[in-house]
Amino acid sequence: MADQGKKVLSMEVRSDGVAIITYDVPGEPVNTLQASFAAEFEEMLGRIEGDSSIKAAIIVSAKADTWVAGADINMLKDVTTAADAEKLSRMAQQGFKKLEEMRKPVVAAIHGAALGGGFELALACHGRVMSDDGKTVCGFPEVQLGLLPGGNGLQRFAKLQGLQAALDFGLTGKNLRSSRAKKAGVADDVVPKAILVQVAAQLALKLAEEGRKPAKGGLASINAKVLTEAALEKNPLGRMVLFKKAREEVLKKTGGHYPAAERIIDVIETYASKGFDVSSDLEARYFGELVVSETARQLIGIFDATTALKKDNGVDDTSVKPRKVRKVAMLGGGLMGGGISFVTIQNADIPVRLKEKDIEGLTRGYKYVHELYSERVKKRQTTKLERVRKLGMLTGSVDFSGFKDVDVVIEAVFEDLGLKHKMVEEIERACSPETIFASNTSSLPITKIAANAKRPELVIGMHYFSPVHKMPLLEIITTKKTAPWVVATTVALGKKQGKTVIVVNDGVGFYTSRILGPLMNEAAFILSEGILIEDIDGAMRKWGWPVGPITLLDEVGIDIAAHVGPIMVEAFGERMTPPPAVSKLVADNRKGRKNERGFYLYGEARKGTKGKAVDTSVYKVLGIEPKGKMSAEEIQMRCSLQFVNEAIRCMGDGILRNVRDGDIGAIFGLGFPPFRGGPFRYVDSIGAQEALRRIGNYFEKFGKRWEPAPLLVEMAKSGRKFYP
Repeated sequence: MADQGKKVLSMEVRSDGVAIITYDVPGEPVNTLQASFAAEFEEMLGRIEGDSSIKAAIIVSAKADTWVAGADINMLKDVTTAADAEKLSRMAQQGFKKLEEMRKPVVAAIHGAALGGGFELALACHGRVMSDDGKTVCGFPEVQLGLLPGGNGLQRFAKLQGLQAALDFGLTGKNLRSSRAKKAGVADDVVPKAILVQVAAQLALKLAEEGRKPAKGGLASINAKVLTEAALEKNPLGRMVLFKKAREEVLKKTGGHYPAAERIIDVIETYASKGFDVSSDLEARYFGELVVSETARQLIGIFDATTALKKDNGVDDTSVKPRKVRKVAMLGGGLMGGGISFVTIQNADIPVRLKEKDIEGLTRGYKYVHELYSERVKKRQTTKLERVRKLGMLTGSVDFSGFKDVDVVIEAVFEDLGLKHKMVEEIERACSPETIFASNTSSLPITKIAANAKRPELVIGMHYFSPVHKMPLLEIITTKKTAPWVVATTVALGKKQGKTVIVVNDGVGFYTSRILGPLMNEAAFILSEGILIEDIDGAMRKWGWPVGPITLLDEVGIDIAAHVGPIMVEAFGERMTPPPAVSKLVADNRKGRKNERGFYLYGEARKGTKGKAVDTSVYKVLGIEPKGKMSAEEIQMRCSLQFVNEAIRCMGDGILRNVRDGDIGAIFGLGFPPFRGGPFRYVDSIGAQEALRRIGNYFEKFGKRWEPAPLLVEMAKSGRKFYP
């Protein structure tokens, strides 16, 4: 928390009459908004209005890469009642209104992130100048925390850019970069950081001399699509269609589990139909309700966990420092290898040497990376010139030339232990004595991969998720021999690649693959009881999973599941034994989406069907009569509790360093419903005794595969929780 004895705002008046207000929360790395700052803001605005030597003002940040990052999360966590949270919203609304109604213009000079309440502060100013730095963005991330903007930012943004844009940014939480902000009329100018203060001061003086004029969206004058949308928004019938469609889309995406999204629509619709003041009152009440909701509590818990992970070096000794990675080598140019290569050159800005067994393999790898960059160019996320520069960082070979100066080698070859042993041996010959060997295996223990290594302390697991450029998690796996600096170095590399990184101890399936196995098996058992495929997947989506387990099996690959299954059974015995369904599907050459033969229809077979359609011939292959009935809740509990029980086993077995990493891994890697907080927070929310009761009932009914995790039994007896 900030040092409450020190001022947050300081002011210097230039000779031209422009007051430079510097925002600097003492003792904190970023600026945030806190209720305790309100009086200081009001006093500062009063000084500006009352000083005749001041013509206008600009607000700058003393922080290196942040303007104002939003409301202080700890302040929100300390709120215990909806009424108190509502007061915070009304306080922000009143403060920003006073700023907006100032007789003397105030301009926001933004370098770095202006998010949430920070963006609302900027929108209440009379002008905005942004730096052209890539770190300078604005947006409303509140929805990602289960909240809505509480300082009238949605209404002010809608006034600038229209209702549809306000819905888009409010509901997605996406960022608005400087160049786009200028085109949209949100920023008056975008300039290099070096002249930011000068240009902002000039704008402030211009506004003081000419008088403030109503802002207008820049895109509306040049974009026919925006013009059409604007015309639609001014029509009551058009607005009705707009909000109806927005509600349908939100419900489709959230399943009704994220109330903040629906409240955002309510506020913007009320603004459109009843005006600023009525929507402002509604916003404050909704803000109060949402801050103390269970959904917000869980999502804020996830935010805290990911923030803590950013500071974690992956080892218990915080003094261990990562070594600099100047060059990475990639073994294998398939979807995983190509994806890892892409995030390494794109996000980490580190050159990659790609090795494949032949020219055809190299070509596939190059093609995949090129396609990802072409997509970025098409979406205007990068320029053609930048694409050329980045692609120049990717070189390839069919031998080990160019490997001598590599710092980290990542392998993504087939899941065969003998092949991986060969890779370790060849890398130890081709590379320096300090080159790290990282395996992207999803199930094979790293200890076994390192068994014949001359330098086992340099062998580690880096388990990425597909598609690599979209999936946020990286699971790093350590053995008892892995050197601490190797762990810290790969953690730092993963963060540079843009990943949320967890570190787990070695074991079959590590953490993520191991906990997913029982869920997938249980779905197969339910299917074998004659329950329709679409009922199983539909029930799990309703519980909050992004996709159902049968769909996931098609996506991952039925052949991959068939390969991994026996490894899991060998390690964990009877409780990991699946029904014979997978082997029957493999015998029928069903691999899933990759060969367009699985549980669902693909390609030509799907033509003429509406939406996703089950390949009903699969029931005959499995020898199943799909006439069974099971409630959605029963399907949800049987699959999800298997997942939860195995996660607790992993904690008890020492695979996880802590429950924080267990929840983050489950959410970011496997799609466990975020609003439920992860498997450990979920157990805390329903109580360990209740979780044990439900699992125990299934144990009595189905036997060994439902044996409760010993740690869960212990937690239930003691009445303890996983989190304080």
